[in-house]
Amino acid sequence: MRIAELAVAAGFLAMGIRSFVYWIRRPFESTDPRDHLLFAAFVVGRVGTWLAIGGMLLLSATLKDPNGTGAYLQGRAFTDYFYARYWWYPVVIAVFAAMQVVAGWFLGHRSEGERPPRAM
Repeated sequence: MRIAELAVAAGFLAMGIRSFVYWIRRPFESTDPRDHLLFAAFVVGRVGTWLAIGGMLLLSATLKDPNGTGAYLQGRAFTDYFYARYWWYPVVIAVFAAMQVVAGWFLGHRSEGERPPRAM
């Protein structure tokens, strides 16, 4: 189970890096600073979601028994121990996901009257 978690965590971390490279290369034509701020929040939310999920899986793959036996935790013992120590980590994932959704919504629903005219 630990190797599967590490492999999936590596996949999520690789997708985060790929997402960062993809979105940072994408041209953004607006001259409005608000659009740039919203786009930056969208990219941070998108990349942060991938990396936070990968980090959570990586963290869960490395948890060992707190009694010092060296065994990796499984089942209910894992969930009890993980959420007792890292209860805040799912909140980080939710914040990144919400940031992406909210910024994307505001980027897509700005009316033409709110945008400055484009220079030709």
